[in-house]
Amino acid sequence: MASQPIPGSTGVILRELPSAYIPHAATGLLHLPRFIAKASYVKTHGALPPSYAKNYKRGMDGFLCLHLGIEPDAVERAVHESASDAEIDARLREIFPTELRVAEWNRFYVQRGLSGPGRDFLKEALTNMGCADRLSDILTVADLIEFDEGRIL
Repeated sequence: MASQPIPGSTGVILRELPSAYIPHAATGLLHLPRFIAKASYVKTHGALPPSYAKNYKRGMDGFLCLHLGIEPDAVERAVHESASDAEIDARLREIFPTELRVAEWNRFYVQRGLSGPGRDFLKEALTNMGCADRLSDILTVADLIEFDEGRIL
C-alpha cells in the first residue's frame, strides 16, 4: 500500500482550499482560486496557519503575480476590500493586465517540479512527509499540494 503523509508533518492542512487544478472561473488561471481562498482566510481569521503562511504571497502566489506583473499585496487588497466573489473578480480585472497569457501560466504551473531541482525539492518534501516512496506518483508541485491536502491518495 502506498504511504500517506505523516499526520501533522506539514503542519495544519486547510482542506477547504480549492484544488490546485481548478481554474479561476473568470480568467482560467490555475492557482488563482487558491490564492483568493488564502486571502479570504486571512480576512476572516486574521492569519493563515504557519504551514501556509510561510508561502503566502510567495511561492506559487508570488510566481503567479510575477507572471501577471502585479504585486501579491494587490490581490490581497482586492479580496479584503470586496464583499462578494463578483466584486473580487471586478477588482482583479482592474489590476490584471489585458493579456493574461493563461496557457503560458497554466503550463508553467502544472510543470513546476519536473526539472532536476524540482524533483529534488519534491523528494525532500515527500521524505519529510514520510512518503519518499511516492516520488514516482507525485510528479509536480501541484501534485504535492493535492497529495498533502488529501486529494491524491
